[in-house]
Amino acid sequence: MQDNIRWDGFELRESDVVISTPPKCGTTWTQMLCALLIFNGPEFPAPLSTLSPWLDQNIRPLEEVVAIYGAQRHRRFIKTHTPLDGIPLREDVTYVVVGRDPRDVMISMEHHVANMDFDHVLALRDRAVGNHDLGTLPQRPPASADPADRLHAFVQEERFTGVVNLTQVLHHLDTGWQRRDASNVVMCHYADYSADLPAEVMRLARALDIEISAKRAAELAAEASLDRMRERAVDVIPNAGVFWKDDRAFLRAGGSGEWRAWITDDGLAEYNATVSDTVSADLAQWVHQGRLASGIEPTVVG
Repeated sequence: MQDNIRWDGFELRESDVVISTPPKCGTTWTQMLCALLIFNGPEFPAPLSTLSPWLDQNIRPLEEVVAIYGAQRHRRFIKTHTPLDGIPLREDVTYVVVGRDPRDVMISMEHHVANMDFDHVLALRDRAVGNHDLGTLPQRPPASADPADRLHAFVQEERFTGVVNLTQVLHHLDTGWQRRDASNVVMCHYADYSADLPAEVMRLARALDIEISAKRAAELAAEASLDRMRERAVDVIPNAGVFWKDDRAFLRAGGSGEWRAWITDDGLAEYNATVSDTVSADLAQWVHQGRLASGIEPTVVG
């Protein structure tokens, strides 16, 4: 339900922040952190998904989304699931790329899809852009009851026609990795948010050239905790009250490492082989562990 062609003609502004993430890697979390920093606190002028709508999502007319961003006079932070090689790149715009262990991405996406009312999504898409092309798109096969088979489908791109697959996640993160030495590209990680959110708030603030004390960073981090965000889900999650079966379930406590409960040795071997064939060893280590646990600093911030 996305189309990166919607970037064509979109006018970026000096000081814009583009949040470019694969799905289920901490997109909403990162939007929340940016909003807290830009507005210096939890009081926002509008719900988060109004301030930072997903530009690529085609359930809303493009003209409507462009008008929302065009009317904003505060520093804009723009949500996209398009990799950096598919969007305009400018030296005066900051690009925030967020990673997560792809195995956890897969599990989180399964819960995400189960929480969606697809009939309602299709109705919105039909009103926005029409559904005349649905017959030409690959059909998603029924999900197997066997988690090992689902992992195999996630790994094998040619078999997978779901929302996201392994090589898509890795390619997306690699487009940030290849540009990680640029002063306007910062790579963040879900595991680092989980391990030390106040420190990551400080790091993101430096990348955005926002002055902040350690005390204030800790206060803002508390506002971005899962419990706090769940309390104000209607103001935080994308499309709140629109097509989720349960708004609060969007912010599930998935964490990291859930995949260990069901992955087989054969499945892990296939997964590791695909990762090795797709990205460099240092990127693979960072993708699976994050900056803090791996000791790999993907970007120099500040």
